[in-house]
Amino acid sequence: MGWLLGLWGGLYLLPSGKSLVLFAMLTTFAYDTGAFFTGRAFGRHRLAPSTSAGKTYEGVAGGIASALVVALIIRLVAINAVGSFPLSPALALGAAALIAVAAQTGDLVESAIKRSAHVKDSGTVLPGHGGMLDRFDSLLFTGAALYYYWLWVAA
Repeated sequence: MGWLLGLWGGLYLLPSGKSLVLFAMLTTFAYDTGAFFTGRAFGRHRLAPSTSAGKTYEGVAGGIASALVVALIIRLVAINAVGSFPLSPALALGAAALIAVAAQTGDLVESAIKRSAHVKDSGTVLPGHGGMLDRFDSLLFTGAALYYYWLWVAA
């Protein structure tokens, strides 16, 4: 977990790193929010019932759509505010799709760890929210995903 979270620092140190970190965080949060609300409203088909009973394919689709839209909005706002953004529209959409997959992966991995430990919540710091790790599980893989994506597309 330390290595994955450490790549957020690596992402920050890249050219345009501050913009990339903000992009990754906001896109991750957009995915989580879109998946939650779409899954609640339309979710019928379970994604991984033995690992995380509440996750649905409909939620995943809503999360991906939210991440893609927010990625383009972030890019547009950054260009209007500071005059540039490190990713073209196509690369921003590719990054958003990758971030969406990485966010869902982090959520499922954390759920699998909890199930293997036979616990419902990963802590008691945030009662009713599954613990502290549940608030950040999506971020475990998204920073690493964007870091390596940037290294690949910027080369």
